[in-house]
Amino acid sequence: MATIREGVLHEVRHIGVRHMRTTDPVDADTVFEAASLSKPLVAYAVLHLVDAGRIDLDEPLSRIVPAVIPNDHEAAAITARHVLTHTTGLPNWRREEYPLRIYFPPGSRFSYSGEGFLYLQSAVEHLPGEPLDNLMRKLVFEPLGMERSAYTWEERFEENFAAAHDDKGNAYEKFKPSVANAAYSLHTTAVEYSRFLVATIGNSGLSKPIHEEWLAPQAHVPVGRFEALESTPPETDPGVAWSLGLGLEVETGTWFHWGSNLGASAFAVVNARSAFVLFANSNSGLSLVPQILGEFLPGDHPALSWLGLS
Repeated sequence: MATIREGVLHEVRHIGVRHMRTTDPVDADTVFEAASLSKPLVAYAVLHLVDAGRIDLDEPLSRIVPAVIPNDHEAAAITARHVLTHTTGLPNWRREEYPLRIYFPPGSRFSYSGEGFLYLQSAVEHLPGEPLDNLMRKLVFEPLGMERSAYTWEERFEENFAAAHDDKGNAYEKFKPSVANAAYSLHTTAVEYSRFLVATIGNSGLSKPIHEEWLAPQAHVPVGRFEALESTPPETDPGVAWSLGLGLEVETGTWFHWGSNLGASAFAVVNARSAFVLFANSNSGLSLVPQILGEFLPGDHPALSWLGLS
């Protein structure tokens, strides 16, 4: 876990072991799976492309790459803004219960979607004609000094990485992505992710209008769940909204995001000039969040209720 106070790195804590079998201790250089904390960094990179005039937030992505669903006029209308605010109308991930299709008009309401980020990835990769990892290195990792971060597995990570575990401490086979996935494949350290959080607080490298729009509320989330694909719009949570890539506790202006891969958990929060990021190599890692958040930022946190953590 890394904490930020007054806009600068304040403290790094590394507790526990990388693997239950070897009991090698976690340290500041241990690489963790960021899971869905991958998405905010991709959003940040896309906003740099917006600032550079390479992509328009409100231009259909189908003008860059084919629509995510062929011959579907609603799918052809999906924009980068729809993806970043999770208002595409796509499921989180295609599956038997929810095959890949548009479930409500894009832009009309929130339903969390990893599929949307994959579609956006295809568009941003098409613009420069290079893979996501290269783009992220140029736009995010190098400017922020994130040297031990990548969306694909690198051999140099072998020397110090956190293995994923179930609730009983049994290790899963390590996820080593050979192809980048904008929604969940980032590997990084708590210290390096904290450098991105510092960018959300201060000098992000974005123009002032884009920085302000980045963190402004765009859509309220459904009560008690992140995916809502039914035809009838669900009741929304007045306390929790989504910006261009981050969750937002509306009343306090606290931004957050969570992540959960198989055997790996992550959580990040930013309020004013304070922030923290937590990585855990266990399915149960998010159970640590309420106590830590309560001590770090005392007060009511509707995000915890929305995520089922309180």
